[in-house]
Amino acid sequence: MRLMTGLALMASVAAAQGPHAKLPNEQWVKLFNGRDLSGWVEVGHEQWTVEDGTIHGKAVTKDYGYLKTAKNYKDFEMSLRFKCEGDGNSGVFFHTEFTPGTADVSQGLQFEIDQVVGHTGGIYGDGRQWIVWPAPEFEGVIHRNDWNDYLLKVVANRYIARLNGIVIVDFTDPTPKSWDGSIALQLHSGGGGNMRFKDIYIRDLTVR
Repeated sequence: MRLMTGLALMASVAAAQGPHAKLPNEQWVKLFNGRDLSGWVEVGHEQWTVEDGTIHGKAVTKDYGYLKTAKNYKDFEMSLRFKCEGDGNSGVFFHTEFTPGTADVSQGLQFEIDQVVGHTGGIYGDGRQWIVWPAPEFEGVIHRNDWNDYLLKVVANRYIARLNGIVIVDFTDPTPKSWDGSIALQLHSGGGGNMRFKDIYIRDLTVR
């Protein structure tokens, strides 16, 4: 009887407390399960497949192509690995919306990926072209034709890009135009896109 009373008391306390607050390591969730494109939506007509636990984006036309999250995010931290297998430009868009039925971005910025021209980690978009470039000494941080670690953080109008352990950009946008939307992996127009992404995790900081 005493044991049962103790268990009942513990159960009532747990019920009163509700779900426990997530620990830091529990706040990170997979955006890509390594098997299929569940939770992602293709935009445009480029080729997005899953191969050997990676998302493989390959240009099959000369148009833009995107793979966007089904969910929208305002504030977040995102960790992923990418590998450029071609000379095409790419990027990780955020706060993104598209003109319905097209691959035309109607709002959103991107964290740049480009192993040829450079500026990986810079911020571009929202009809304003370049928002901020990395300093010249950071142009050699990218691993050409190899895997790169990309840690991205967006909180309100502050954007932080860390490439291979080095902070490339930490920028507060004085005139932001977009605040909410999907996250999208890009294949730039021109037909040279050939990208791989894997180990994609997100920590959602959004408050609605």
